[in-house]
Amino acid sequence: MKVGIRLGSLGTGSLKKDLQRALAIGVHGVQLRVVDTEIDPRTLSRSGREELADYIDSFEFDVAALSGELGGFGDSSAVDERVSRTRDMLDMCVELRAPLLTADAGAIPDAGSRPYDVLTDTVRALAQHAIERDVRLALTTGTEDVSRLAAFVAHVKSEGLRITYDPAGLRRVGNDPVSQVDTIGRLIAHVYARDAQRGATAEPGAECGLTKGDAQIEEALLRLREAEYDGYLTVAYDRDEDLAAYAVEAVTWLKRQEGVDP
Repeated sequence: MKVGIRLGSLGTGSLKKDLQRALAIGVHGVQLRVVDTEIDPRTLSRSGREELADYIDSFEFDVAALSGELGGFGDSSAVDERVSRTRDMLDMCVELRAPLLTADAGAIPDAGSRPYDVLTDTVRALAQHAIERDVRLALTTGTEDVSRLAAFVAHVKSEGLRITYDPAGLRRVGNDPVSQVDTIGRLIAHVYARDAQRGATAEPGAECGLTKGDAQIEEALLRLREAEYDGYLTVAYDRDEDLAAYAVEAVTWLKRQEGVDP
């Protein structure tokens, strides 16, 4: 496994400066936020994308993933725009040499319902778009038990669709993140290395520094090794100021763990 970091801002106010700081922190790769940022596909030109890809290469970084969360695909009033933007972000994965795009699953409707069938068709089409570009779409675990998401991914039946495992997001609403690795094991294509206090759906727990919460990160890493996961562990925080404060400690700790590249 390798260690990455999700860049929104590391307190520099500039993506290029963030990349310089990421190099100093010692990560192997980066995840880039592309929704409503300076590198949103709607605003970044082709030449700008080429320049960015070359700049990232100069650090010898992998682009572990692009972060393209738009809120899911279940809202009929917004789905057309979200699908269009997601397709554009999958195209950008190719240009920035990223193997996958992370995205919100949103609420999964009841199996067999009309909304479930519509969501299936929507996500299957996006997954096919990903396959045609030799990248993957990875839906992030949310507030629901992951068995529901796993069943949906299995129902879509596409090699272009995988799962991003977020232990902190699961723990914040009271789910057990460790046992759920067993449910989604071979479907995991990306992992967020972050922690949180245990909470409930009505009152989510607070996000906190890695190993400082209740997400049982060490046990989760063991389960990931057992599932033969060998991708990125991406350090991420909802608030950029927390990422800047905790990143060095989190990356240092992760690189000391069994199965993680130093």
